Amino acid sequence: MDFETVMQELEALGKDRLKKLYLSNGAREPLFGVATGEMKPLARKIKRNQPLAEQLYATGNYDAMYFAGVIADPVAMTEADFDRWIDGAYFYMISDFVVAVTLAESPIAQQVADKWIASGEDLKMSAGWSCYCWLLGSRPDHEFSESKLSGLLDRVRETIHQAPERTKYAMSNFVYTVGVSYVPLHEKAVETATAIGEVEVGKKKRLQPLANIRKEIDKGRLGFKRKYVRC
Repeated sequence: MDFETVMQELEALGKDRLKKLYLSNGAREPLFGVATGEMKPLARKIKRNQPLAEQLYATGNYDAMYFAGVIADPVAMTEADFDRWIDGAYFYMISDFVVAVTLAESPIAQQVADKWIASGEDLKMSAGWSCYCWLLGSRPDHEFSESKLSGLLDRVRETIHQAPERTKYAMSNFVYTVGVSYVPLHEKAVETATAIGEVEVGKKKRLQPLANIRKEIDKGRLGFKRKYVRC
């Protein structure tokens, strides 16, 4: 299936209601308003196609960029490719749920995520922290350095309240994910969540990583791992 056909298919799947919703959450024109679930049949036809994913991502169309992440081949992507994608991610749904998710299936995920976390740029940092969340929630514990993750928890504890808005969300989710999905540092994650308390985002939002960890533990989900990162 070629680029023009895919764009036509996506446009046909668009809904005005969803387009308005995406625009209200930070998306911008051009976009069609496609439900992510509606993309699955199209993705099954195409499977993984990195050249097509690159064409779609380069459009700047939110739905095409999202679908690019669905059909991308993360193993074929280089660090330069991921940097180009994060540079094109203009709001959090792309940075955290397209780029970070795609990166999480790459063998260079941690080194790229580390670089983005150190960048000082909100959406890059958010994507880096989010990538670790996707990784920790899907890969075996032995694939991670306990000392490295411990240091990242320390960084959250020291800096989360001064971090930019989207980075706060991702940092809070990182503490929660370590607390639930990475058993060796469960206790430290609980201690970190207790120390940082509620995290203010904007004027009304309050993030509560400790409460979220406890809810999952009460459900018996300590050590939870998902089977897949991308749907």
